[in-house]
Amino acid sequence: MADAAPSPAPKPEGATGVIVLSDGHVIWGRGFGAVGEAVGEVCFNTSMTGYQEVMTDPSYAGQIVTFTFPHIGNVGVNEEDLESKVDSAVGCIVREDVTPSSNFRARGEFGDWMADKGKVGLAGIDTRALTRRIRKLGAPNAVIAYNPEGAFDIPALVKKAQDWPGLEGMDLAKIVSREIQEAWEGSTWTLGAGYGRSPRDARPHVVAIDYGAKDNIFRNLVKAGARVTVVPAEVTLEEVLALEPDGVFLSNGPGDPAATGKYAVPVIQALLEKDIPIFGICLGHQMLGLAAGAKTAKMFQGHRGANHPVKRMADGVVEITSMNHGFAVDNKTLPDAVEETHVSLFDGTNCGIALKNKRAFGVQYHPEASPGPQDSFYLFEKFVGMLA
Repeated sequence: MADAAPSPAPKPEGATGVIVLSDGHVIWGRGFGAVGEAVGEVCFNTSMTGYQEVMTDPSYAGQIVTFTFPHIGNVGVNEEDLESKVDSAVGCIVREDVTPSSNFRARGEFGDWMADKGKVGLAGIDTRALTRRIRKLGAPNAVIAYNPEGAFDIPALVKKAQDWPGLEGMDLAKIVSREIQEAWEGSTWTLGAGYGRSPRDARPHVVAIDYGAKDNIFRNLVKAGARVTVVPAEVTLEEVLALEPDGVFLSNGPGDPAATGKYAVPVIQALLEKDIPIFGICLGHQMLGLAAGAKTAKMFQGHRGANHPVKRMADGVVEITSMNHGFAVDNKTLPDAVEETHVSLFDGTNCGIALKNKRAFGVQYHPEASPGPQDSFYLFEKFVGMLA
């Protein structure tokens, strides 16, 4: 006989928000942001800064982010720190209530921004305990809900969490991708001047396939000396070749790489046959791995944060990196024609590959996020250097 679902914890006085896990576990808190409910996979992020960038990173589509740093929202929000304007994280869980912003760059309050973007927030949570639960039991499916009146149908929320299929097997890249081709015009940010403009001179031309890209990746390609054209995730080989690329970039993105690979991998394999230089980040790295004959796998808890040490195999140098992924290239399945270039010092999982006899490489982490802060910018320079 199957074990009965645990009885939900009684609702404390003043609770206006709740997170309900698919196993029936209920955690009460104080809601903020958008009124309503959202379903997704609960993960945790260990970054101390950059919460706005995290919440607008398309790689978090279908996820509810638990921030381990307790003071989230205290620097407010602004338009310059958005990584994308498409769907991303559906909600977030924090320890302390969102306080009024205290930062000279703030142009709004985090709670108001969450409400405006339709994202549900939950404060007053023991995020340490929730993180330990995820580390022990894995990332659960759940529903996060906010009702100012404090009224919730817990059995219905449990069923909704249980009925959600989860990220494994889910192709989200085509949902968060751009729908039309775009000539990228932005460059990197400087204090007082904002974002620069991309020169449209005789630079090497990079065609970037958008599986759910962070805008800062394109800015760093421009900084490294490239001219960038962004195309949708489901672009065809003929459409890429018509743009006459000197190189092709494969972006980050959400969901199961095996599902996205059904349409992305054949295009990448054809580009490899033509020996066009390729650089992939995160999901793009996984797409390159699949195209080369490796396999990907769902991770137990994933890697999300701005302090992940990665060893560069060529010389033993350790890079401090930013990561956000729940799937990884299985390094036990790498073919002989693929070299493992980087590994995680946390758990030994694959963090970089290069194809032997091809001008193609990828990394699992985010070099554009600059947690080092410049540990990994050389990757952009390496790629653009291939295009000369």
